[in-house]
Amino acid sequence: MVLLPIHQTNLILTGFTGRNQPVIGQRVAQQVGVPFVNLEVRLEEIAEMSMENIRTRFGEQRLKMIESEVINEAVLRRGTVIRVNGQMLAHSDHLERLAQTGPVVCLIATLDAVLQRLHLAAGARFHDPNERARLVGQIKREWVVRNMDGLYHIDTTYLSEDEVVAAAIKLWNDLV
Repeated sequence: MVLLPIHQTNLILTGFTGRNQPVIGQRVAQQVGVPFVNLEVRLEEIAEMSMENIRTRFGEQRLKMIESEVINEAVLRRGTVIRVNGQMLAHSDHLERLAQTGPVVCLIATLDAVLQRLHLAAGARFHDPNERARLVGQIKREWVVRNMDGLYHIDTTYLSEDEVVAAAIKLWNDLV
């Protein structure tokens, strides 16, 4: 991998540790003074509908096609914090391509910690078996990237949001 100066490298964040994932990336970008792009939001902007609606109305193949467009756009960026979900990262050569632009960091936590965070965020909805099943399904889909090669990991189980942000910035600085 080619090492670029920090203002020329991206920091790619993935992993699922709770509902506040995009906030971590936004805060890292804000503290470092670089742009932030959430690829899931970008995909929904391009398609003018949610990922779930794309999947339901047009099928998985169309969703993967739009994901590839979003990745093509993302790899052209420099000096950006990029948030990408695990499913998008695991598809095709997306991980390899994004890793060429900067370190890919997977934020991880124990299953207990993730479930507790989801319970706190979802409140009473968490007691609905359908909602809980949907959330557990989301965890399973997102965790496909945890064991992929070429990722750096930050265990967020016992870290506050501020500590996760600081750890991500430190890792980015250490790697470039």
